Amino acid sequence: MSPKLRVSILAAAVLLAANGCAAGGSGPARTPSPTSPPHPIGGVVPVLDPTTDKPFVLTGVGNLTKIGQVTGADAPGRTDRYAVHGTDLGSVFTVGDTMYMVFGDTFGERPDDQVGAGGSYWRSNVLGHTTDRDPADGITLTGMVADDLGLARELLPGRKVDGDEMTVIPTYGFAVGDTMYLHYMSVRHWGDPGKWDANHAGLARSTDAGRSWTKLDRVTWPGDSGFIQVAVTHVLEGGVDHLYFWSIPAGRFGGVRLMRVPAAQVEDPAAYRYFAGTGPAGPRWEIGPDKAALVVDDTVGELSVAYNAYLGRWIMMYLREGDGVVLREGITPWGPWSAPRVAVSAAEHPGLYAPFQYPMTGENGRRIYFNLSLWGPYNVFVYSIDLEK
Repeated sequence: MSPKLRVSILAAAVLLAANGCAAGGSGPARTPSPTSPPHPIGGVVPVLDPTTDKPFVLTGVGNLTKIGQVTGADAPGRTDRYAVHGTDLGSVFTVGDTMYMVFGDTFGERPDDQVGAGGSYWRSNVLGHTTDRDPADGITLTGMVADDLGLARELLPGRKVDGDEMTVIPTYGFAVGDTMYLHYMSVRHWGDPGKWDANHAGLARSTDAGRSWTKLDRVTWPGDSGFIQVAVTHVLEGGVDHLYFWSIPAGRFGGVRLMRVPAAQVEDPAAYRYFAGTGPAGPRWEIGPDKAALVVDDTVGELSVAYNAYLGRWIMMYLREGDGVVLREGITPWGPWSAPRVAVSAAEHPGLYAPFQYPMTGENGRRIYFNLSLWGPYNVFVYSIDLEK
């Protein structure tokens, strides 16, 4: 690293310590103004079809391709310029013509051969952006939400104290119109591999393209609940734009539950409903997370869910410890869900996790693109895989 960048990192660390939680804080609820479509780059919002008596159509997956690196010194966007030498996660959402990626624990300087997290200038989360619309040839991040020194800034500061608040991890990003949201988890302690304790999960809001963030203290979930990590998708239901959250507990060994909220009421905790099973009239939506039923009973790590036009079905991808990244086909958002298929083998791609799908696809949906974190280089890569029916 150049002496100039090293000095910048040290100065940024001092500023971060001096400013404290400059990007955080609590604020009153507001109604987001949906002035632009949720997925203008990726396509239209899927319309809910609640019919469950349809067959599965996916017969296989293949042609797995590691397209390129998204973060780090070897990525085309050279994110090390922003003191993002190592990072992970990278859920994807769009606002207008810009695609955003939100990353987890991020480090500014580290040995090239270091495995796993660690290094200098630790930030719990950072946000990258690009107008690159085609993951088929890789993704070039054209910038990061940065501080006055041009280095990627921490959006939601964590205390970085083990047993109190070790870090604040953004589990998924999404937008309602031009208003951006992060679902985050406050991690109390990292335990054995795949296990950790959470204080709580919640939402944070930005109305200035991610430069500043406000934690929404009214919209939180307890640390022992099943809503600590999520995948978020817009769904048009009865002509109303809803947000569906597929959710799991802290760690990688719990099952998936489902909640929904009208997108315009995402900041109102009283507007959330939890899938509690099905009856003669269809799905039952109840008040309170304690009413939520499992929609997928498995050992589920970081996940993403998207509607796939090629199949006319929902696609869920997640880390299944020991196997790797698996893929399930869903008839509706609540199921039935197919048995899991291994999409990316852990034996062939060790240290993989966090398969976050892109809103755009290739070959009319037959090819899906997703980010994948690799623990070895501790960076994010874009992959593709083909669906067969």
